[in-house]
Amino acid sequence: MKIHGARERTVATGGIELCVVELGDAARPTVVLVHGYPDSKEVWSEVATRLADRFHVVLYDVRGMGRSTAPSPLRGGFTLEKLTDDFVAVIDAVSPDRPVHVVGHDWGSVQSWEFVTVKRTEGRIASFTSMSGPSLDHFGHWIKQRMKRPTPRKVGQLLGQGAKSWYVYMLHTPVVPELAWRGPLGKRWPKILERVERVPAGDYPTASLPTDAAHGAWLYRDNVRARLTRPREDAYAHAPVQLITPLGDAFLSPRLYDQLELWAPDLTRRSLPAKHWVPRTRPDQLTAWIGEFVTAHEAREGGVPARRATPSGKYADRFGGQLVLVTGAGSGIGRATAFAFAEAGARVIAVDRDAESAARTAEMAQLIGAPEAWAETVDVSDEQAMEKLAEKVAAEYGVVDVLVNNAGIGLSGSFFDTTPEDWKKVLDVNLWGVIHGCRLFGKQMADRGQGGHIVNTASAAAFLPSKALPAYSTSKAAVLMLSECLRAELAGQGIGVSAICPGLVNTNITATARFAGADAEEEKRRQEKSSRLYGRRNYPPEKVADAILDAVVQNKAVVPVTPEARGAHLMSRFTPRALRAIARMEPPL
Repeated sequence: MKIHGARERTVATGGIELCVVELGDAARPTVVLVHGYPDSKEVWSEVATRLADRFHVVLYDVRGMGRSTAPSPLRGGFTLEKLTDDFVAVIDAVSPDRPVHVVGHDWGSVQSWEFVTVKRTEGRIASFTSMSGPSLDHFGHWIKQRMKRPTPRKVGQLLGQGAKSWYVYMLHTPVVPELAWRGPLGKRWPKILERVERVPAGDYPTASLPTDAAHGAWLYRDNVRARLTRPREDAYAHAPVQLITPLGDAFLSPRLYDQLELWAPDLTRRSLPAKHWVPRTRPDQLTAWIGEFVTAHEAREGGVPARRATPSGKYADRFGGQLVLVTGAGSGIGRATAFAFAEAGARVIAVDRDAESAARTAEMAQLIGAPEAWAETVDVSDEQAMEKLAEKVAAEYGVVDVLVNNAGIGLSGSFFDTTPEDWKKVLDVNLWGVIHGCRLFGKQMADRGQGGHIVNTASAAAFLPSKALPAYSTSKAAVLMLSECLRAELAGQGIGVSAICPGLVNTNITATARFAGADAEEEKRRQEKSSRLYGRRNYPPEKVADAILDAVVQNKAVVPVTPEARGAHLMSRFTPRALRAIARMEPPL
């Protein structure tokens, strides 16, 4: 395993030798990462290097995989009892005097459920993070409950999971899986993962994949049938559990985890829009969740009051740990949106041209609930500056899950009073700023291949003409149409695009808006009058922020916010002549 600072050792147990790798300071809390099938420990390399800054990280090749030796004979050598023997031997070697935090993916999670529910490991496990791998005992009970009292819904769930588990039946057939893995499937597997799941290669999978996969077929043969037909009745977790559910998992239905609280009373649920191999495709997300969960329970065990591991926001199970970038986050709708995502447990990048305001937003976001928050200073109209920001974000924070292009400026005045310079300024910020964000961060989302969402702040002015707002309305109408076009283009890649169209919202945009054709004194008077008007309306930016989160969750295309925006949107569709009449009215300035 080619990771800087990694220390390798061999642990002997039950006649086999396990290859164990350690990273980080051994005096810190120990996090043990257990890989799945047909993987080796290298599936965790991206997560491990990120966690090693804060924890003692341990990875090992499961018996028969990677650089660990295989039992002889293979039959009967991969039972959950023997896998538990291996785990105990590893933690005795790497953390003999302190409980460890276990993280499992796929079959690593399946066996870790055994670790955390058997008596002999009680007191040795401080927490367990599970992803894409249920307890076979819980699965067995899940099947029995649905067969005992079948209903159309329960039968549908059984059939649905049965279809997803097609590969399990194949792995139970004699000889065929071994021949396939040692033959064409083993050679093509990396390309299959890259095409179907967009899994980056790097140091994964290893050259030992064909042999690993052939050996690993016995994980299924030695355990699945026996446990599903005779599940344990005492499979209760004796440590806190964090369940991470990839919503796009092709092999496991989220319904498998219904009523999991009965088996794991201290349960934290997370979900993310991703496919099965999240250790490779979403290492930044997993690192944030694992780090937060481990830190919270270390503090709890030490008697130190700690922030809740579970965010308290409305959409905490949807956005917890996700990376969200908001432009224009220094005030108004942008700041409220950053706070709303922070309350839902997202990691927030607050972007604004005002460095002090951006820093304040990031600081408050962490106090509200963001596990991490950063401030970045940029003028969204500056193409080169935005390109540098996109490169920095990808390198230091990861690929953005939700992008909110919110930065904008106001301009009022007749068409003939609006100079070319005025037009350029408004279009550079309101339209080109959105284009830069969509092009740069949207491209990163598309290249990652794991979905995402783009929110563009337009305005009710996008469909509500006014003789006083030709430049502003044009820029926002362009944002609305851009959003619709981009939504069509990115739909096939799992990336949603929403246009948010607020009406009169009490923000400071009126205090900074420009008025074409007015001298400085008149412009100041109009700004003050506009601010009083918006203040009397007093529609809070927090409601717009709520609408933005709701739009992402429900993948809404166009979201008019405020009653007047919704009314104008309906009129634009059904009574456009009435809107044209309103457009001729003098503004109340």
